[in-house]
Amino acid sequence: MPATGQPPKRIVIQYPAPSIDGGSFPAKRCVGDLVSVAADIFGDGHDKLRAVVRSRGPEPGRWRESELVPVDAHLGGVRWAGEFVVESGGRWQYTIDAWTDVFGTWRDELERKLAAAQTDLTGELLEGAVLLREAVERARSEADRALIEHALATLEDESSPEPAKHDAVLGAELFEAVERAQERHGNVTLDEPLAIEVDRIRARFGAWYELFPRSWGGLEGVRRVLPVLAELGFDVVYLPPIHPIGLTNRKGRDNALEAAPGDPGSPWAIGSPDGGHEAVHPELGTHEDVRALTAAARELEMDIALDFAIQCSADHPWLREHPEWFHRRPDGTLKYAENPPKRYQDIYNVNWDTPDWRALWQALLEIMLEWVDLGVQVFRVDNPHTKPFAFWEWLIGEVHARDRDVVFLAEAFTRRAVMRHLAKVGFSQSYTYFTWKNARWELTEYITELASSGEQEYFRPNFFVNTPDILHAYLQHGGRPAFEARLVLAATLSPSYGVYSGYESIERTPVREGSEEYLHSEKFEAKERALDGPLLPLIRTLNEARRAHPALQELANVTFLETANDALIAYAKQSRGNTLITVVNIDPHQTQEGLAVIPAELGLAPVFTVRDLLGDGERFQWRIGPNYVRLEPGVRQAHVNLVETASP
Repeated sequence: MPATGQPPKRIVIQYPAPSIDGGSFPAKRCVGDLVSVAADIFGDGHDKLRAVVRSRGPEPGRWRESELVPVDAHLGGVRWAGEFVVESGGRWQYTIDAWTDVFGTWRDELERKLAAAQTDLTGELLEGAVLLREAVERARSEADRALIEHALATLEDESSPEPAKHDAVLGAELFEAVERAQERHGNVTLDEPLAIEVDRIRARFGAWYELFPRSWGGLEGVRRVLPVLAELGFDVVYLPPIHPIGLTNRKGRDNALEAAPGDPGSPWAIGSPDGGHEAVHPELGTHEDVRALTAAARELEMDIALDFAIQCSADHPWLREHPEWFHRRPDGTLKYAENPPKRYQDIYNVNWDTPDWRALWQALLEIMLEWVDLGVQVFRVDNPHTKPFAFWEWLIGEVHARDRDVVFLAEAFTRRAVMRHLAKVGFSQSYTYFTWKNARWELTEYITELASSGEQEYFRPNFFVNTPDILHAYLQHGGRPAFEARLVLAATLSPSYGVYSGYESIERTPVREGSEEYLHSEKFEAKERALDGPLLPLIRTLNEARRAHPALQELANVTFLETANDALIAYAKQSRGNTLITVVNIDPHQTQEGLAVIPAELGLAPVFTVRDLLGDGERFQWRIGPNYVRLEPGVRQAHVNLVETASP
């Protein structure tokens, strides 16, 4: 028996969405997004219910309300849904209120009795008069008060015929006026508000280009090439570590254990007498060059992303200043990093279990904030899954307290549960398994998981087609058609995607057969790079399409289509009246023919015109049902069809 004198609540609210792990973590949205909210709401008996979603942003202020409506009552369900807009970044909250609609219940009962031809409804009308008198006292506007008073007067007028009284109390305008005025009887709400973390658009949508500054003339050289990258439609330029590189155990070309004179070493072996994570390699530039680079990027509406790799060379100042921050073997020697069979003799990991962990955490935060102060608002974090989750949750929260626009990309190719948890604790987006998903069935299965399993509420993918570490066999053996296929897939399936420089030039020679490492890897030597590869026109066209069409800026709006050929993958993406249908030949060696079957559920006209955004913009007549497609490597690897018009 309840301890209070009030009777127990009679309404139940269950399974609110979005809700991550029962509210333990926030769902994610971007500024301007429409947040769709749903919950099971029901009570005992047959009373009519009302419900709203209440929301508020990070700034102190009143809660705003939006109505929830039943969505499956016609099927005997109890699901209610509604929406609200998040206009600013930061932590939003929402909750759900539900109550008994006393007047609506009375009105519904009266309507049903009239429909059943019942007479002598005097008692019912007296009950209605009581409800109207209460509503008059609570009316907020003169118009509502006048409308309610008129209906009440009709009910209380003994000379009014009963049909006139029925008409007066069953009017739609009166119902709306009373709904605005009546008390929320038996109101229940969620035990605790649920959180929505709202980021800027770059956290969800952007095209990334990865380059090594030492191959482009240092930071000044990168700044000079920014306008060209902007014209190509790239939004983020990602730089591997730009810090001083250690000399001890420096790797040579192709990961040789001994460096030859002049070998620059791996940028991930961070630290030398010139400084550590806070410093810029003297051959790349200065802190002022970083500031100038980020300022130039801002003018072009771009971002500079820095690599944040928590590891040190043997020459990093921390090994001398904070030896307690590192692992040592029983004989006192340092333990270099390993992930068998890979060995990193030039790199040492920090000891997260050090008794001095608080100082270590604080030092890393201060370093990141220094780069933020230089204008860096995007960080690609190296191997975050090998560091404590609690550290990332704390660090990201502290950085966002300084600058809420900072975006964090997790480079975590690991177990799915770990990748999901990193997203929950704060990472804005993540690398994925996309590189290894090349067959139609596995692409369909994986994208469906990302888009509709529930993780789309908090896990944002970034589809990199290649990285300095990953040159998939599909690219090695498929040549230009394979590069075109993967590029189209990445750019049209995921709101965020990336390429590592050299992709546009179809670089595909591995260090040896069966390896995903590049021959003469740029990780261990500088190259002379230029933006002159044959895939640049396709990259530009895809990026223009992505910016022009909202359907390509979302993840969860994908519908996979039947093709009658496993070498063809087809899918539609729709958003706010914008529909694109993409078909890709994933066989880089042979011409493939098949069908793109358009289901009626897409809501398109029986016959419609599509314009291929790739190539010459050719138009085709398509229809609901099967549409013939033929894609020939070297001629046309894919269609990205914009649905333009419906035929008369």
